[in-house]
Amino acid sequence: MLRLELRDISKQYPEVKANDRVSLRVAPGRIHAVLGENGAGKSTLMKIIYGAVRPDEGRVLWDGREVEIRNPNEARRLGIAMVFQHFSLFDSLTVAENVWLGLESTRALPDVAREIAEVARAYGLALDPARPVHTLSVGERQRVEIVRALLAKPRLLILDEPTSVLTPQAVQGLFATLRQLAAEGCSILYISHKLDEIRDLCHHCTVLRGGRVTGEVDPARETNASLSRLMIGAEPPQLRHAQAAPGAAVLEVRGLALPRRGAFGVELEDVGFAVRAGEIVGMAGVSGNGQQELMAALSGEDPRAAPDAIRLAGRPVGRWSPRRRRAAGLHFVPEERLGRGAVPALSLAQNVLLTRREPVGPAGWISVGRAAALAQGLIERFKVKAPGPQAAAQSLSGGNLQKFIVGREIDARPTLLIVSQPTWGVDVGAAAQIRGELIALRDAGCAVLVVSEDLDELFEVADRLVVIARGRVSPAIAAGAATPEQVGAWMSGLWATEAAHAPA
Repeated sequence: MLRLELRDISKQYPEVKANDRVSLRVAPGRIHAVLGENGAGKSTLMKIIYGAVRPDEGRVLWDGREVEIRNPNEARRLGIAMVFQHFSLFDSLTVAENVWLGLESTRALPDVAREIAEVARAYGLALDPARPVHTLSVGERQRVEIVRALLAKPRLLILDEPTSVLTPQAVQGLFATLRQLAAEGCSILYISHKLDEIRDLCHHCTVLRGGRVTGEVDPARETNASLSRLMIGAEPPQLRHAQAAPGAAVLEVRGLALPRRGAFGVELEDVGFAVRAGEIVGMAGVSGNGQQELMAALSGEDPRAAPDAIRLAGRPVGRWSPRRRRAAGLHFVPEERLGRGAVPALSLAQNVLLTRREPVGPAGWISVGRAAALAQGLIERFKVKAPGPQAAAQSLSGGNLQKFIVGREIDARPTLLIVSQPTWGVDVGAAAQIRGELIALRDAGCAVLVVSEDLDELFEVADRLVVIARGRVSPAIAAGAATPEQVGAWMSGLWATEAAHAPA
């Protein structure tokens, strides 16, 4: 008997038909991939299964019996758990309180906190149950979602981009966990844009394009190229990453030391590195090792650094505001798309104004037409799937919003671009486009710092690599001289002093 069956599921939104007569069959103990480009309807379909969205048409069968899942509580009672790509956590509550709210009310909070610690330790997902969620990085919040789902002992587990911020070692640990869950009879619906993962992990794959099912395959018998063709109709373009010819240092960080801002922050300790004109420096690291604190210091959100600890084109900017740094050519893409990179309820045209001053006149008057034209230009240049510049940021899929935000900063022609998690949750075609734009920006003479937990991405775009661990930054090493295994070891803080003399 099938664990889950969807028959002709359809969902229409005002501007788009997200799902168009989609059918899906998931057997017990099977890991089933759902693959598709950004905006293909994957997340909407998963939310229908989880009860967060109601379908307009179609039937849902659970263990052979037709059911109507009206809300997530009903889904959880059936045994369905979901890890969202965009997290559903209360910032003001602790990790334990967030997990506890999603479980049966008969379980005591102290017992849940102990279980969280045990599960997190067993699966290599480091978490402190007492830590408030607002102090967590994106990667740490994702761990909360994964642990919360595992504690529910689900019969169907839905995972939306679960490995986007995990190290290679942690990914293998998660895969071992998922295989064990499947062996125990749990069904798993797995959404990922990492084709190697799908081919390695999943038993079956349903491909969506434009809200419709375009294929069902055994991923183990496919290649990355054939899966890409099913998903986007073509293979992603190959990046041309020629040898860099870097110029003078644009960003210099010297002896940057900052005490933690709160009990759960990370102290930055003697951080030093440089990014030169015409090069991309990639920064690897496990989430929660000081990336947030370093990005706040570099962007100007945290102005406590000594003036000379951060230099931009030779000028000490450690105490400068974000606006002043932006005027000097520093543009920044944060890891949080909604809430920091974009205001969810505002239109794309209005979101342009967060970092771009072109539509603002000398007296402070905003030209609505110029803002809309700038947003429309970004939509066209970066192939953002959106109805137009007046579409709300929150109405876009995660990948399309990411393309818009990254494009907004690239289009500003910065002297220095700092981008955190540039392709998190982005499909292979869009990821190739974003990475290609970063390389083109480098080739135009811009200095680029890419902070990412995707090692494949860093090896693809970076000229030099550094690693951040426990608030310290490793010596730089040429990307061509490094290996994923070496960088993975350095992500635990295990870098050798002789690496300082490696070719760079």
